[in-house]
Amino acid sequence: MKKSLTTIFLFAVLCFSCKQKTTEQYTDISYLKKVYSSGNTSKWPTPNLDSLIDKTTFKDIGALPKVTHPEYNPYSAEKAKLGKTLFFDPRLSVSGQIACASCHNPELAWTDNSTRSFGHDRQTGKRNSMTILNSAFAHTLFWDGRASSLEDQARFPVADPLEMNEKLNIAVDKIANIEGYKPLFKAAFGNDSVSLKRIQYAIATFERTVNSYKSNFDKFVEGDSTKLTNQEVLGLHLFRTKARCINCHNTPYFSDNNFHNDGQTLFGTKDEDFGRYHVTNNMEDIGKFKTPTLREISRTGPWMHHGNFPSLLDIIEYYNLGNPAPIQKKYLGVGRDSLIPTTSPILKKLHLEKTEITALIAFLESLKSNKGRTMIPELPM
Repeated sequence: MKKSLTTIFLFAVLCFSCKQKTTEQYTDISYLKKVYSSGNTSKWPTPNLDSLIDKTTFKDIGALPKVTHPEYNPYSAEKAKLGKTLFFDPRLSVSGQIACASCHNPELAWTDNSTRSFGHDRQTGKRNSMTILNSAFAHTLFWDGRASSLEDQARFPVADPLEMNEKLNIAVDKIANIEGYKPLFKAAFGNDSVSLKRIQYAIATFERTVNSYKSNFDKFVEGDSTKLTNQEVLGLHLFRTKARCINCHNTPYFSDNNFHNDGQTLFGTKDEDFGRYHVTNNMEDIGKFKTPTLREISRTGPWMHHGNFPSLLDIIEYYNLGNPAPIQKKYLGVGRDSLIPTTSPILKKLHLEKTEITALIAFLESLKSNKGRTMIPELPM
């Protein structure tokens, strides 16, 4: 009996010690700052990964690596210059007034800070404009992933009746008839022939040069422990643990490049959007949207695919509640019941306290970098 009591006592002490150690690792900012800024991710606390996450392919957050250009479209300064010029040229649109840069303004973190963008004849688009910052690291483009590459993406806005509303062949002809473009195409491709493919490849090459400068987060995880405040370090730790953000916003790009239903289908409303389903026609994709990068997030609002969230606090509070997506019965009916979207099981109530929410926001704000200065090119005549 005495031996049994001794065993129980030792077990209780061990459990208390383990719990105390875990608590200290969570609350001891000096410890967290030391391990997260060590430059060695193997020393980081274990992330809180959902059972649905493939641990064999998971890649943690970190500093952005250098951009690599695809072999089929290698980088050249001349091609990037041509692409930049085309990106800012409104003559690709039927009205001659809308350029790619109209919705992706370099002064506004390469978005437009609008709930939804205006397009041809001041029509309002259905979705919020995603930033093109760091898009070189995206596997697919658009909220629904309809474009398989930056080259593929470049053609969509031109032909979209809600955006630039121009027939692709006419857009190519207009560029070909501008004498000032001939030397730019020759420098980029070896001759002055203009084609849709060359326009796409040039714009994609330029877009791969639109990247963030090093953020305080990048400098911190690379070894400079002074770059994040104690509050931001706590936010970083919460991001990877209690707040569970790491499950979808992972890799140095802060996106898993995957699609999830986060409860924002807005089923039955005028803003109803089935997202990825419109591309795949797969019932399992109803309401799924691409995980956006969180880099520069404090500069790219309003947020979500519909732009309905005006602050980072609103987003975190929504996730804190477990992403509620109530379905009103009046919107159900023949042919509609099977379309009811299912929120991802990865999303759960977080029970974050006010101080934790504040710390998480502080960390997200540390992901912004110096916006730099983009010189607007002079358009060829």
